[in-house]
Amino acid sequence: MFEVVVLMILSQQPPVPVAEGVASYYTVASSSTLTASGERLHDNELTCALPKGEFGNYYLVVAENGRSVVVRCNDRGPYVKRRVIDLSRAAMRKLSATAGTLKVRIYRLGQEPPLSMVNRD
Repeated sequence: MFEVVVLMILSQQPPVPVAEGVASYYTVASSSTLTASGERLHDNELTCALPKGEFGNYYLVVAENGRSVVVRCNDRGPYVKRRVIDLSRAAMRKLSATAGTLKVRIYRLGQEPPLSMVNRD
C-alpha cells in the first residue's frame, strides 16, 4: 500500500477512480470454479471480476470505511445491476469482516503487482 501512496504523491496528479459503486463478493460455492480468464476461482486469493477490466491488471479497491485492498482481475462480472466489482471472499474480508456489499472506489494500478505483493526471497 505504501508504494501506491508514494506513486500518487510523486505523480502530482490526483488519482481518478475507474469506477465507483457497490462491491459484492462471490465464492466457489456460489459460482463456477472457472473464471472467464480460464483460471480456477480460489476464495483465498485477492482477485476480482470487472465488466471491462483487463485480465492480469491490478486494482486498488478503497471502501467507504477507509479500508483498502489490491486485487488482480481474472474474471468478468458482476452481473447484478448497480454493482461495479465482484471480489473474492478473501478480498472482501480485507475490506469488512461481515459485509456482503460495500460502496467502493476502484483505481487501476497496471500489470505489475505492487512491491508489497511481490515474493521477496
